[in-house]
Amino acid sequence: MATTAPQYDLPSLSLRLQELTDRIELTELCDRYVRHLDKDRASDAWLGSVFTQDAHLTFPMGEFRGMEGLTAFQKMARTTFERTHHVSSNYDIRVDGDRALITAHLMAVHVRRREEPGSHFTIGGHYEAEAVRTDEGWRIRTFEFDLVWNAGDPPAGKI
Repeated sequence: MATTAPQYDLPSLSLRLQELTDRIELTELCDRYVRHLDKDRASDAWLGSVFTQDAHLTFPMGEFRGMEGLTAFQKMARTTFERTHHVSSNYDIRVDGDRALITAHLMAVHVRRREEPGSHFTIGGHYEAEAVRTDEGWRIRTFEFDLVWNAGDPPAGKI
């Protein structure tokens, strides 16, 4: 038995196309964040391509606000770990106009020194982020990480 495709009018198709485009851009935003964490460790120039100027990030090791706070957080990561490997997945994206709520899973390996393979600090958990549409595209305004598990030595005095 043949089935027929649903019939859409032009306004409905336009709305659906915008929803799909937003979801793709928000997924790319989350992927861009973890990619920069691992690949662009020498510079903080990428922060503006991911976060709003007033961003607020919450982790078990503290809260970081605005570009100044994010820069300090990245400096701590760079000076504590030689390499990192982050994986983000299972995106649940809820768009409401120019705001979006994203929940996802995150796992990361933080390598203190390459020559000491047992010096890793690994984490797993999920995060909730609020993103907003800006003139430059979607950016993360708030990010809250919920740590589910960890192994190894965290940064000094953290977690």
